[in-house]
Amino acid sequence: MSKAVLPTLRRHFSQATLPPLQLTTLPNKIRVATESTPGHFSAIGLYIDAGSRYEDPSSSGASHFLDRMAFKSTRTRSTEDMATAMDRLGGQIMASSARETIMYQSSHFDRASPLALSLMSETVLDPAFLEEELQLQRDAARYEIREINNKPEMILPEVLHEVAYGGRGLGSPLMCPEDRIDLVTEDHLRECIANWYRPERMVIAGAGIHHEQLVELTEKYFSPLKATASPSPSSPRLSNSSALPPHLLPGQQPSLYKSLTRAASYLYPNSAVDAPSALNPGSYYIGGIRHLPSLTQEFDHLYLAFEGVGIHDDDIYALATMQVLLGGGGSFSAGGPGKGMYSRLYTHILNHFPQVDHCASFHHIYSDSSLFGLFASFVPDVPKQRGSAPGQILLHLVHQLSLLIYQSVPEVELERAKNQLKSSLMMALESRAVEVEDLGRQILVHNRKIPITDMTAAIDKVTPETIRRVAMRIFGPQSGNKVTIVTMGRGELNDWQATFRKYGIASA
Repeated sequence: MSKAVLPTLRRHFSQATLPPLQLTTLPNKIRVATESTPGHFSAIGLYIDAGSRYEDPSSSGASHFLDRMAFKSTRTRSTEDMATAMDRLGGQIMASSARETIMYQSSHFDRASPLALSLMSETVLDPAFLEEELQLQRDAARYEIREINNKPEMILPEVLHEVAYGGRGLGSPLMCPEDRIDLVTEDHLRECIANWYRPERMVIAGAGIHHEQLVELTEKYFSPLKATASPSPSSPRLSNSSALPPHLLPGQQPSLYKSLTRAASYLYPNSAVDAPSALNPGSYYIGGIRHLPSLTQEFDHLYLAFEGVGIHDDDIYALATMQVLLGGGGSFSAGGPGKGMYSRLYTHILNHFPQVDHCASFHHIYSDSSLFGLFASFVPDVPKQRGSAPGQILLHLVHQLSLLIYQSVPEVELERAKNQLKSSLMMALESRAVEVEDLGRQILVHNRKIPITDMTAAIDKVTPETIRRVAMRIFGPQSGNKVTIVTMGRGELNDWQATFRKYGIASA
């Protein structure tokens, strides 16, 4: 075979292996999307534009309970019948709620697809919401709150959101507040279903299943849903601009939305304002500072965040690259090359300050906003311990942010971060469950699937100049952005504004 033919064959092979995407909108406005990837297992998911962001004081906690009540008794099946049917799938079926999405998803043998979708349909369209089952979930919620209040790594990201967004919208709690557990009733849940579970706010996605089959099954099990004439009170913010799927970004923390909660009554109230944020009007980011006194934790904790861009903003790729560049993790790690051990928070902080137990970057992305920042857990400044005060740790974190503004990132370091980000995206999509979730959420948010090649191309375009420009936009002194700081432990921050002024970082 001549060498001239080889490139052509490689091109044809590459194109043939790309999974064809098909998208159909049914008459009742439910969107059905599939990717025909080969394999013995299929994955199907129902993704709904709903979640804690859309709750108000009268419905707070509903998303959490809708999640907990999934695949319980329906009008046609008892809990035991539902459990038996789920076991017959020969795979996994689950539900989860987040700030902007409630999803029901199943991975199973191909032949079980009709059963999987019928179970989702019943739990969404015909739930029984029996009082005895609700009471069991109330007891479980109380237990979770007690457990999570003792785990700073789980509760502090929730407190951070509450402070950043004033306790509403994206700042609403993921779990039901303790004082509302007994107030969540069948009537509350049915009202939220009526408001949120509308076909125009739903996407049914499948991987490893024929498109025509999934369309037929959707028509069979979801045809009772009728589209509403009035616009739904949501904010899907559909856009054709490229954006990174939020759940595929390499975070330093596991996905904890099923177990998170805001701090209970001992937290100081945060005063919300009606003015939208300057960066993302409509997100109502307000920033602020909060200290949670604690004398029982082994470590003190400090979270520092700024509002970042939303998922439709072209700068989302630079901000995602910046998060990988900063990286970080635990002081004891079995890492090495390829494990983030050469990221800045490792080399600049964890390797030089033994009192820091954990230090990492984070990036929580939403449709019209995001939270970008750093956190650290450290030995407290108490007698007989060589610890640090929160102000000392804050200085190190702010310094790392300032370097992104006032020093150019070396090309070698930037390329390493970009390669790590691209490989994280590609490796995540090797999972059938992640693949179908990615498809469903992209259709829900963008009304189209952004090819992985487009994402990697956008990452490749990030330059040292891009990093400096975006850093200046997010936390530069002229950005007008406000900082959010949450501390937990023995010591409070003193003149923290002086630290921000010293390093030329926004704080107002």
